Amino acid sequence: MRDNSGSNAETRRGDAPADETYLRGVGERVRLARARRGMSRKVLSKASGVSERYLAELERGAGNASLLVLRQIAEALDVEPARLISDLDERSVDLVLAIHQLERLSPDELAEARRLLAQRFGRPAGSPEGRIALVGLRGAGKTTLGQRAAKELGVPFVELDREVERASGMELAEIFATRGHATYRKLERQCLETVIERFDRVVIATGGSLVTEPATYHLLLSSCFVVWLSADPDEHMGRVIAQGDLRPMAEGPQSMDDLKAILASRTALYAKADVEVRTTGRSETQALDTLLAAIARGPAARDKAPV
Repeated sequence: MRDNSGSNAETRRGDAPADETYLRGVGERVRLARARRGMSRKVLSKASGVSERYLAELERGAGNASLLVLRQIAEALDVEPARLISDLDERSVDLVLAIHQLERLSPDELAEARRLLAQRFGRPAGSPEGRIALVGLRGAGKTTLGQRAAKELGVPFVELDREVERASGMELAEIFATRGHATYRKLERQCLETVIERFDRVVIATGGSLVTEPATYHLLLSSCFVVWLSADPDEHMGRVIAQGDLRPMAEGPQSMDDLKAILASRTALYAKADVEVRTTGRSETQALDTLLAAIARGPAARDKAPV
């Protein structure tokens, strides 16, 4: 007698509530990762070679059933699904045990553990007397305020994206179009390392999505006094329009929704900065004065309310 159990299982796969929940979770993580990087679905489609239609299906929780097959195999092996598809070397026992221990910590305890690791094994912590890095969305004022702050402090000013362009010999749009996001990320990390090695005192304006690259952001946090220049979405959009630049929100009338999604997805990352300086409702000079005051307070400003 022919065994049709496998075929029946294939037919049923994805129908169970747990399967639907899992696929929705995968779709939401894809959407969040895309939003954090400021990528439209069209841009991600071009970079990945996956159709926009499939990406839309994936993000709404209707991903291919092969995702469920992979999860079933991982569960049978008692490993994380990500480990089966990773091309990285197998993790050491110490690393696995450390990860399990960290996973049991509360958010506050985890933040404290990261600080302790940075103090013990990282670079010397950044200070206002040394390197100052500005993070935030496009339109936050990183370049304008960074240039003026550097002049007031008598230190060099470096715009990291311009360093990437010089290192590659191409404009950013050309890098993304011909070499992709991965190449840009690699160049961004290399250029940041070069700036850190070159300057003991400097003001650095970073790209808005640097915070989405964990290793690069960790390097920034451990080597610089990091300031998050924040503003309300409406003000961000107004500044971007004034600059004549709608990347990556130029795909249509949903641009404001896209900007809000990007900001919401990155807020927790930007909040890892040493201090947050609000620029909404402030003139350029007022924002500069607030930024310089926050820098002057230095460590005393860490973990305080936005200024």
